[in-house]
Amino acid sequence: MAASRDHLQKAIQRARARPAEVAREPGPHDGPSSASDWFRRFAYACSNKLGSHWAFIGAVLLVLAWALTGPVFHFSENWQLVINTGTTIVTFLMVFLIQSTQNRDSKAVHLKLDELVRSSQARNVFADLESASDAELESLQREFEELRKKSRSQKTGAPDPSQTGEQT
Repeated sequence: MAASRDHLQKAIQRARARPAEVAREPGPHDGPSSASDWFRRFAYACSNKLGSHWAFIGAVLLVLAWALTGPVFHFSENWQLVINTGTTIVTFLMVFLIQSTQNRDSKAVHLKLDELVRSSQARNVFADLESASDAELESLQREFEELRKKSRSQKTGAPDPSQTGEQT
């Protein structure tokens, strides 16, 4: 455990101390004022706030208030258009916020898993597996299916039912 902690600390130090050849002049999209950084922070804040139970309660109250105003507006087409337009716009915008947050979380998980694979006894081919071709993924899947079959037959001492033609 201590060796992996030392390895992680060294990796963090390497990431912080970039070599001189990587250093470059800041560009227009660098720094905390860049549009991508602003959007990342905005999407993260929105997903935290809008994913809460309070946001759900607020949405329910808004729909109830809209429904209660139905008799006042005689359930007109404009009254219906308000909720339809509002929900469509909110749904459209939320798709992008959710996707952005999901992409970032997924990338962070992949980086963590890649580091675990790289620092363990596992094969390094599993690091960066998300960029593998479909054929490579299918090949690895078949390999693991064979390993599971072999493991089951060793545990039970009986041959694998798929090999003998029996159904389970």
